[in-house]
Amino acid sequence: MTVPFSPAPVNPWIATAMIAAVILLSTTGEVLTAAAMKSIGDLDHIRARSGMKGAIYAVVSCPLFFAGVGFLALAFFALLFALNHLNLSLVAPAAASLTLVTNAIAGKLFLKENVDRRRWTAAVLVSIGIYFLAH
Repeated sequence: MTVPFSPAPVNPWIATAMIAAVILLSTTGEVLTAAAMKSIGDLDHIRARSGMKGAIYAVVSCPLFFAGVGFLALAFFALLFALNHLNLSLVAPAAASLTLVTNAIAGKLFLKENVDRRRWTAAVLVSIGIYFLAH
């Protein structure tokens, strides 16, 4: 029977930097992908007008889309690196939850989305939960 791998202790600043890298890369990728899709327009309308090939072409001809996918790929590899050095029970909730917070901020700043009070309250509560998880 094999014993599960337990990562060696990591400096808290390095752990924070690894998780921050995942969050920032993921948020950047998601914002770029959302911006691409907003710039492309309604895919149902494109598909109705130009067929499925037209809709696919609209997506794959958008540079923002590939930039977003590139950042999401980098976020995935940053996540793998973090999981190699940190515990899953810290990395997964911190990365997923704090990405929610950064997506709300980025959506408001860069995509001019309406982020209501309920979403800001959720973001604050998530941040408090991550603080308790990390300590």
